[in-house]
Amino acid sequence: MTEPQIEQFRQQVRSAAADKRTLRIRGGGTKDWYGQALAGDLLDTRGHKGIVDYEPTELVITARCGTPLAEIEAALAERHQMLAFEPPYFGDGATFGGAIASGLSGPRRATSGAVRDFVLGAVLMDGTGEVLTFGGQVMKNVAGYDVSRLLAGSMGTLGLMLQHSIKVLPLAVRETTLRFEMSEIDALRRLNEWGGQPLPLSASCWHDGQLTVRLSGAQAAVDAAARQFGGAPVDDARAFWASVREQQHLFFAGADSIWRLSVPATTGAIILKGEQLIEWGGAQRWLKASGDAATAQNIRSAVTAVGGHATLFRGGDKSVGVFQPLAPAIARIHERLKASFDPSHIFNPGRMY
Repeated sequence: MTEPQIEQFRQQVRSAAADKRTLRIRGGGTKDWYGQALAGDLLDTRGHKGIVDYEPTELVITARCGTPLAEIEAALAERHQMLAFEPPYFGDGATFGGAIASGLSGPRRATSGAVRDFVLGAVLMDGTGEVLTFGGQVMKNVAGYDVSRLLAGSMGTLGLMLQHSIKVLPLAVRETTLRFEMSEIDALRRLNEWGGQPLPLSASCWHDGQLTVRLSGAQAAVDAAARQFGGAPVDDARAFWASVREQQHLFFAGADSIWRLSVPATTGAIILKGEQLIEWGGAQRWLKASGDAATAQNIRSAVTAVGGHATLFRGGDKSVGVFQPLAPAIARIHERLKASFDPSHIFNPGRMY
């Protein structure tokens, strides 16, 4: 019953604003650990669920925020389609709204695009309880398109995302995964060489002297690239990429703190204390290191020097700031956006900064 559910949300929002209370928007809670500390009374989105519309021929699906992510992907798989940004679940209860609010993407992101690249439209409840509609269900829709994309990765700080329409893509006809023994420097050089060629690369991962790459696309293109690359085929490829996406890979086991380094793909080896795993053709690097203030400053200085930024992704001392501090001008834009959508500042307070 969606309308009663929306009315219930509206009453919660308006009551919180009137009482000067804050609300913590939560779906399955599989990403509660991500971002700054949680605060506010729980606003549970799981009752607002269901696929509203799915047009396989148009490559568009529309669903409510509380819809299980597994339900979305199962419906797409039946029509041989997928969420091309490969959103991580981090738990069985992951929801569609949580995937978009977190803005996290999996191994395919470097070649297919990020979450926000696929968002077409959104329905949002703002801090006054009003329901706002942005964008549409086609890529050529212009009105409000940027607002829809803005919500991806906003961590629920701008409002309650009730519904989203996103673009989907066909599953690849053929996929194969290959593995090579090589150093970090050689892997980065090889990935950049391949990245400048019209090759069907869809994922890459370097760790502990091994480079693993995935090829996806038409059978002829994948087979030709596989012959060109060489390397050893990986039998358990699907399980391997799932372990990278869900951070169940051996690299992540037992880590007290995990840093996510986002840098230009052409960046060479970054010398930092701690073990690294490299994805996205060199653009995303995971680092196992302490999350204390001194380490945070060293990491962020090194990454900023090459034009990137660093996120304390898991664990550590969140008082150092989970996300890299914003430049003053950008921070003011964030503040104005927050004031426009959530004038009483009730939604997910302090979750990002």
